[in-house]
Amino acid sequence: MASTADFKNGLCLEYNNGLYMITEFQHVKPGKGPAFVRTKLKNVKTGKVIDNTFTAGHKIVTARVEKRAHQFLYKDDMGYHFMNSETYEQVMIQEELINAPTLMKDGQEVDILFHAETESPLTCELPAYVELQITYTEPGIKGDTATNATKAATLETGAEIQVPLFINQDDRIKVDTRTHSYGERVK
Repeated sequence: MASTADFKNGLCLEYNNGLYMITEFQHVKPGKGPAFVRTKLKNVKTGKVIDNTFTAGHKIVTARVEKRAHQFLYKDDMGYHFMNSETYEQVMIQEELINAPTLMKDGQEVDILFHAETESPLTCELPAYVELQITYTEPGIKGDTATNATKAATLETGAEIQVPLFINQDDRIKVDTRTHSYGERVK
């Protein structure tokens, strides 16, 4: 058990029969009335963010979660298979728990969030940017860059994203895993 005085960003708590992580909080002491804490809570499983207000001193149940480094091994009809980087144990995760499964390639390092009491995986997050090679894109036309024009490109994982016209086939680029968008060209 904890109280609102223990709030900090990243604290995971059990609320409304689910696990929520505090993304923002603010202690408010109005001139009239009791103090309270305004929070933004992110559902760990669905990613939905809700606003909630707790009265000061409110007791909450905290949940222990652990983030562990894993390496992506392969995908089959059962799900995605990962190996713990320290203990070499393997874990299988369903696609809906992964934030960007189409941008993941073999050997990719990821962080998997586990509920410590049940040892069940909650989410799997790729790094903010991943480096991937373009396997196919139409050639860019010289002088056609007056605007922020883009074209479709297929990556080595099979995913399709929009890239600027100057990007060519076999170029390596950084892709933002949160938005599935082009970041920059890698030299």
